[in-house]
Amino acid sequence: MAGGIGSRFWPMSTPQCPKQFLDITGNGRTMIQQTFDRYTGIIDINHVWVVTSKDYKSLVLEQLQGINPQHVLLEPCMRNTAPCIAYVSWKIQKEDPEAIFAVVPSDHLILKVDEFKKIINKGFEFVGKGNRILTLGMQPSRPDTGYGYIEQGDAEEDGVFKLKSFREKPDLKTAIQYLQEGGYTWNSGMFLWSVKTIVSELRLFVPEVATIMDKIAPTMFTEKEQEAVNQLFPDCTKISIDYAVMEKTSLAYVMPAEFGWSDLGTWGSLHSLSSHDENDNAVIGNNVKMVESTGCMVRMPKDKSVVIQGLKNCIVAEHNTTLLICQLSEEQRIKEWHD
Repeated sequence: MAGGIGSRFWPMSTPQCPKQFLDITGNGRTMIQQTFDRYTGIIDINHVWVVTSKDYKSLVLEQLQGINPQHVLLEPCMRNTAPCIAYVSWKIQKEDPEAIFAVVPSDHLILKVDEFKKIINKGFEFVGKGNRILTLGMQPSRPDTGYGYIEQGDAEEDGVFKLKSFREKPDLKTAIQYLQEGGYTWNSGMFLWSVKTIVSELRLFVPEVATIMDKIAPTMFTEKEQEAVNQLFPDCTKISIDYAVMEKTSLAYVMPAEFGWSDLGTWGSLHSLSSHDENDNAVIGNNVKMVESTGCMVRMPKDKSVVIQGLKNCIVAEHNTTLLICQLSEEQRIKEWHD
């Protein structure tokens, strides 16, 4: 899934080129390329699909060279994750009715790639045994109020549990309670299932979306597909897959995992996952000198020479002709400042 605009990572992330197409971490690969790289050895490139905005087709094809252009699906507008997943599911079913697939966001950071691959392979094996929906729950390392939580039910088999309930983003007191009680994981937004199972559940719980996909289906893999999608997709209900299916289905399971995951939603999350200097500054850029500054997140262009003096717990980020300097504690307001 690669259709978001990443507004909280401004000024690097813009509607013209959002964060999934940027090298946010400074390692030479964009977020969508890193997502693609993680499936090397698991998924053949001919089985990779991307659902994105109509505005980002060229970026996808440029950054994921060798992908089948017919596997790049273009949404004419944003309708949240359930219609996105429905569209790709109906199309995969047409190509391979026996397919088993994973749905993953394109802009997440995963540090322990080998462990991630083990979990994905184990997940595919689990959902391949029957009519099952599996989500990956991230073992919480702290009482974070920025994530939704998943409550585990009874153990199903080694390392997999029945999914008991989803919990909305909690306040700090509740988050601390979840960690003390145990049996709760962060909701990662990553899913594994067979195409038969997810199509059946979408038909059951969001029939209005399924009806629209049925109308589009006869045009799939033809020159008329995009015209049909442009006309009909906007009629889909705006709804997440969590609300549409996961909170209602009786087929849901959760596999707790720990592979250095972050949804990398904010500059603060990048700060917490980056290496720090002796003053807790995280710096991405070749020519940045920190003087009497502590707790800062700095992301500068490689060719930019910068001296930063006397800042505490700030974000300093420059991209193209725009410079952002603000308190880390105010990062949720960033998307207000550039609207």
